[in-house]
Amino acid sequence: MIPALSYRLDMLNLSIGGKKMNLESPRPYASLDYTPDVERATAQIHEKVRSVIPDLEWPVFAPYIAAINELKRQRNAVILAHNYQTPEIFHGVADYVGDSLGLAQFGAKTDADVIVLAGVHFMAETAKILSPEKMVLIPDPKAGCSLAASITGADVRLLRERYPGVPVVTYVNTSADVKAESDICCTSANAVAIVESLGVDKVIFLPDEFLGKWVASQTDVQLILWKGHCEVHERFTGEELRAYRAAQGEGVEILAHPECPPDVLAEADFVGSTAAMIKRVGDTRPRRVVMITECSMSDNVAVEFPDVEFVRPCNLCPHMKRITLPKILKSLETMETQVEVDPETGARARLAVERMLAVGRRD
Repeated sequence: MIPALSYRLDMLNLSIGGKKMNLESPRPYASLDYTPDVERATAQIHEKVRSVIPDLEWPVFAPYIAAINELKRQRNAVILAHNYQTPEIFHGVADYVGDSLGLAQFGAKTDADVIVLAGVHFMAETAKILSPEKMVLIPDPKAGCSLAASITGADVRLLRERYPGVPVVTYVNTSADVKAESDICCTSANAVAIVESLGVDKVIFLPDEFLGKWVASQTDVQLILWKGHCEVHERFTGEELRAYRAAQGEGVEILAHPECPPDVLAEADFVGSTAAMIKRVGDTRPRRVVMITECSMSDNVAVEFPDVEFVRPCNLCPHMKRITLPKILKSLETMETQVEVDPETGARARLAVERMLAVGRRD
């Protein structure tokens, strides 16, 4: 049982997209106790996630879920959750779930005034780039990304000096500054198509080295790579995959994200983006599957496919795990922390993203 915690919101005078926005105080809720009302309000969600959230833990999560879902309606807010969020967030409070680009695209389409990004900072920036008129909140501004942190806009400018005339293709898992210095962005799903769409013999591909090596194996275009890595995916090894296959026997299918090292991808049965991996499970319904990516994703996908057995190799993203239900609730209460992108930087970054969207996602 969570100790009773009282919350009250004062009237906030907020500016969104240059217009004043008065948000009346939501109806106070007296506590975060697991009451019969909370139990009833969250019963449907509880039933859905029972296979991945133990019943013993539900009284801890349910009061936050009920409070968040009530408060976001009063705030005219939507919660966008990345595939790597924990099940109580992913299934409990999110209005839309997906990869980083999908979250930003949904945010641009919604009529909500406020976007709460349950993910890492570059994702919130991307949402702000595509929705500059909306308020974008991140529940923990320290939720970073080892891959995004591996390169800066200044690095891109130096690469352009070293390789004049060579176009720059940048993974969406980067900061607004890096996107602004790029010719076009890509996702893990459409990286090959983006590279080939430029009609050149050579590109600078940033910043994920392993994704770049995988793209290079799928095209004749020469890629100049950067040594950026995702700290979750780089820890997997080909030896681990061979051990999973030996332990699980026949019928196991191994799906790997292309941010993994080459020896891992060589051992996998399928290589694809998070969206492509989910689609693969839905299309093929393997008896047993191993998803070589952040381990919360297996929990989230398992809810949708109860007939598939998920073997869970568990590499957690410490940055994603900074986002919690209490922090989401506090973010909606205080309308913090707001994500801002310099308008000029945002306009240039948006151009690189829109060029990518014109080619298509290719999930």
